[in-house]
Parts: sequence; structure tokens; C-alpha cells
Amino acid sequence: MKEIIIATKNRGKAKEFKAFFQVYGIHALSLLDLPEDMPDVEETGTTFEENAALKAEEIAALLNKPVLSDDSGLVIDALDGRPGVYSARYSGEGANDERNMAKVLHELETVAYNERTARFVSVLAIARPGEKTIFKKGFCEGRIATQPAGAHGFGYDPIFVPEGYAVTMAQLSSIEKNRISHRKHAISQLDTWIREEYTSF
Repeated sequence: MKEIIIATKNRGKAKEFKAFFQVYGIHALSLLDLPEDMPDVEETGTTFEENAALKAEEIAALLNKPVLSDDSGLVIDALDGRPGVYSARYSGEGANDERNMAKVLHELETVAYNERTARFVSVLAIARPGEKTIFKKGFCEGRIATQPAGAHGFGYDPIFVPEGYAVTMAQLSSIEKNRISHRKHAISQLDTWIREEYTSF
């Protein structure tokens, strides 16, 4: 059976990718399934593509196996693309979801709702030893709410209203969120790639 490494220690993300690849007869392992001395790759890139590639390429070279990595975040037009690649640590040292959201809402205090356009972005990088890294992207368009709402999801979900909805991402069921999410759109692009590239995978 063919094998791919998912460069994540996030159990939810690992489970999602494992289920996807299983359909194609590809055995997926996450970093949680590997020895504990696997290195933590520092995300020093300035774009989602650079950060995803850094993780995928370093681990692919180390294990000599195909590796998939993703980097994602929130891009807000009125903030010139911030928080972007700094989404998880936007509020500085000791950053958490609540502090990050509070900073975003503070920075958008004087911005009208119809000008609060934003999108979640997910970039997948697939690195294979000796071959060019492949990228797949997914987006979820929406706007930033004026205050948090909803108890589901994580990150910026409580302040992100997806396009076509009147509620935040955190107010949607997990099934509905996964149907429209940026990661879902990025993963769906892998279907065509696997079918076209399977023989050389």
C-alpha cells in the first residue's frame, strides 16, 4: 500500500486527511504516529505557501517519503491582509483565540460591516523526494462580524460570517462547516491530482 506522511500533530486534522487518503488506498500517517524525536519545523516563511513547503520538504527529506503539510489563516482586506500567516500568534506572546479575535475586532472598530470582507485561506504542500513541491489552495469568503458568536469551531470561527450566511462559522454544525471550509476546498483539489499522478506517487 502506498504511504504518505501528514505533517501535523493536530488529531482532528490528521483524522480528516487519513479518511480522505484511505479512499484511494493510500495509508496516511501523521507526526503523532512517528517517533517523538521528529523535529518541529519553524514557520519562518512570509506566505502560506512558504510555510507549508518548509514543513513538507524538511520532513520529506528526513524520511524519504511523500509528505503533505498545510498552512492556513485569516486574511482581512481592510487590514491589508492581516493577520495572514501570523493568524495563530496575532496578539503576540501568549496569544490565544480570544486575544487574537479581540485584537482583530479592535482594529476593525471603525470599519463598516460591508467593508469587513475577509477569507480563510488553506494552502496544501505535497513534497516528494527529488521532485518539485505541489501546491493546492482553498478559500472560504466572508466578512468579519462586530462581535463573537457561536460555540463551535476554533480560531477565528466566532467572528467569521461565511458568504451567503447570516451566522458565524462557529454557529454552524461541524458537518456544514466542513462542507464549505477552506481546508475542504483545498483537499477536494487533491482528488484530481491523485487520479492524474497516482502512478508516480
